[in-house]
Amino acid sequence: MADNHAKMTQATPQEVIISVIAGLFAPLLAIFLIVQLVLGIQDKHPVDTSSEAAQKATLSRIKPFAQLVALDANAPKVEKSGQEVFDAVCTSCHTPGALGAPKFNNKGDWAGRLGQGYDTLVKHAIEGIRQMPPRGGDGDLSDVEVARAVIYMANSSGASFKEPEAAAPAATAAAGPAKPDPAQGKGVYDANCAACHGAGIAGAPKLGDKAAWKARLAGGFDALYGSALKGKGAMPAKGGNADLPDADLAHAVAYMIVEAGGKP
Repeated sequence: MADNHAKMTQATPQEVIISVIAGLFAPLLAIFLIVQLVLGIQDKHPVDTSSEAAQKATLSRIKPFAQLVALDANAPKVEKSGQEVFDAVCTSCHTPGALGAPKFNNKGDWAGRLGQGYDTLVKHAIEGIRQMPPRGGDGDLSDVEVARAVIYMANSSGASFKEPEAAAPAATAAAGPAKPDPAQGKGVYDANCAACHGAGIAGAPKLGDKAAWKARLAGGFDALYGSALKGKGAMPAKGGNADLPDADLAHAVAYMIVEAGGKP
């Protein structure tokens, strides 16, 4: 009797598979119907692309991580005003008063410091003091730019410091170094100038040919150095060696002048 009952209740593998599939079908059908319902709702509500908020969000997503800016390394530096330095470097600490920095336009914070005087305040700003790093953390700022920022902050809190004058522009490269050395110029001449000036190629005045150099010497060292620096006629700038230091070029010009009987 027991054996007959076990045979009647034992399921076949096919029946087990059918039961599992039937059990999974109902939840899968429910998920499919929910997805279709959500998609239908989204179709009735198109994505907002015209509002100001949507446009700002789009621009934020597609903006580049960085930008390349072409700068002329030889261009003269344009010094920033006191406000520009403050906005770019100083505001992060001096606006909220972070790390004990005196707040901008707060006479109470600046009263004791103004008593130290202009020179001391600028010295501290350039060299750094306590938790403030030198030049506010921007090592590219000139002394004049730092001083302007100090004056901008100090004057906003009751001082009457005078704006410092801009630094005098650097001497032009055409004038060459202050003391060109003919003795140092020989090696430079041999390596860079002898190919043309040794044989007088392309109209170059030969080394030691006083007649060829006479008219050129009349223009003086600065004129000869300027021609060598920038190039003239068939002679390329720096004799074709763009990596030649300006000082070495000046030494070579001085050497050729001396060999032609002139004085650099």
